[in-house]
Amino acid sequence: MAVKREFLEPSWEAEYTFSPAVVTEGGKVIWLAGQVGFRDDSGKSLAGDFDAQVRQTFKNIQKVLARAGGTLKDVVSMTVFVGDAKLSKRFTDLRREFYPKNFPASALITAAGFAVPEIMVEVQAIAVV
Repeated sequence: MAVKREFLEPSWEAEYTFSPAVVTEGGKVIWLAGQVGFRDDSGKSLAGDFDAQVRQTFKNIQKVLARAGGTLKDVVSMTVFVGDAKLSKRFTDLRREFYPKNFPASALITAAGFAVPEIMVEVQAIAVV
């Protein structure tokens, strides 16, 4: 079954790498649990390194999606939690590395804290494959 996707053209949202909506038809929905990246693949701490945590988080999302039969391009919506509102724009700049176009719909929320103090960002996503 082919998945039809329509990314509603962003206006001001493009600066922040998200679409106002993504319309899908067909396919299987994958609901991802919140993903974090406070440790790299070898287990080394990424505490205090926001850029590295964002990149590792997307790497972890890729791994989960691969296990479920998808890729990052299948993400249609994400909810992003950052521990510091000042890092919001930096997150959207980094997300452009993974989504140069056809941005997922998104919300970005400042969180008071995470389950592990070293976590600086968490991303929950929905994909359709």
